[in-house]
Amino acid sequence: MNNYYPRLRDLREDHDLTQQAVADHLGMKQSQYNRYERGLRDLPTDVLIRLAKLYGTSTDYLLGLTKHPLPYE
Repeated sequence: MNNYYPRLRDLREDHDLTQQAVADHLGMKQSQYNRYERGLRDLPTDVLIRLAKLYGTSTDYLLGLTKHPLPYE
């Protein structure tokens, strides 16, 4: 599987968060979140939505489908 989500790391770092802090927010272990960020595991829909809400962006932006980081109305 080669689903790399570079925006996850970029947004996390832009918000001065550690992988552990994001994992705690999502209710999972840091190692599990790390696999999502590195693209070793596909992002489940519920995790994707929670990350979009955490960062105030759209799921499309997280997935690299748009260059516009603002969420939809």
